[in-house]
Amino acid sequence: MSTVRALEGMKILDFTRVYSGPYCTMLLADLGAEVIKVESVEKGDDTRNFAPIKDGVSGYYNYLNRNKRSITLNLKTDAGKKVAMELAQWADVIVENFSAGTIGKLGLGYEDVKKVNPEVIFASLSGFGQYGPYKNKLAFDAIAQAMGGLTSLSGSPDKPTKVTPALSDAITGIHMAFGVMIAAFHKQKTGKGQLVDVAMMDTVFSVLEGSVVIKTLLDSEPKRMGNASQICVPYDVYQAKDGDIVIACPNDSLFTKLAKVIGREDMLEDPRYNTNPARILAREEVDGAIKAWTIERTKAEIEKLLDEARIPSTPVKTIGELVDDPHIAAREMLIEQEDPIVGKVKYPGNPIKLQLTPPDFYRKAPQLGEHSAEILSSVLSYSQEAIDKLRAQGDI
Repeated sequence: MSTVRALEGMKILDFTRVYSGPYCTMLLADLGAEVIKVESVEKGDDTRNFAPIKDGVSGYYNYLNRNKRSITLNLKTDAGKKVAMELAQWADVIVENFSAGTIGKLGLGYEDVKKVNPEVIFASLSGFGQYGPYKNKLAFDAIAQAMGGLTSLSGSPDKPTKVTPALSDAITGIHMAFGVMIAAFHKQKTGKGQLVDVAMMDTVFSVLEGSVVIKTLLDSEPKRMGNASQICVPYDVYQAKDGDIVIACPNDSLFTKLAKVIGREDMLEDPRYNTNPARILAREEVDGAIKAWTIERTKAEIEKLLDEARIPSTPVKTIGELVDDPHIAAREMLIEQEDPIVGKVKYPGNPIKLQLTPPDFYRKAPQLGEHSAEILSSVLSYSQEAIDKLRAQGDI
């Protein structure tokens, strides 16, 4: 493990909670950014009460808030706001995911902070952005998936279905981390900070693959197709003797290989099947031929034959299988951290692999306000008397 972390020296003040914002700042903290997480005095981040919970400890919170320090602040009191603004002067980056305009009403918005920290990078992550007709609408992942178009494309033809994990939160957090790094690169060149505005609805809409262009180019409304692909065939989940397996052949070369493996070389000479546009029109016949072959074999048999032929395939893996998967282990995608209450727990790792400065998991998620006194003392040079006064007044 390198002793130098890629983002060492980057100071982030984190006003985020729940998923999208904490995921963003977690990615940056894993790579060495110093993240001070601001939480409400009484209950902290809502996810401290999110399942799974064991002995009062939320695994959900602990996963998303590793490598951070926690300070509790009452942002409704003058003293609490004063501390927050002093920390804003310290920060290189501020990340917040309140509803649009909320942090400005607290006197801690970009225009407020810029007066005392002109070079700050101010990252505002929200459901619908800082401007536009929907900016004041409330959002959680299910709302963003539906409004961004993802829900309309997911599920069976007769019923739309939200993607089960909070995907819009995660991808918005990733885009915000990317936006912060772009702003940091620009600041390095020019000395100027800026506002970074990333919205969940925008992000979902941007990752709908070819669906938007199906409408704008062909004036055709994309359809829900379950596990199938709108743009290539075969590309679906097929039934094996002992479960389900995914086979993906998004081009003619791969289909040629598959047709040979399943003993249907005749399809390669038939104009109804030998090109992808033709196969889209003949989806049922093509999938039927594959299903007739897969149903006679086990998942392991199918995967072995298709791997040998260099055809993309996999059994549908459960979470239980993945936590014991050797590739997940080899890629360090399951890391272990010690919690003082529940002991050792495994969490997903960081997918960004850097040769010289890899992610580091050096600090467990903080208890609520665990570092309040430490931050006030070491970062802002508060005396113990001043810290005690803030605590007695309920400001921290």
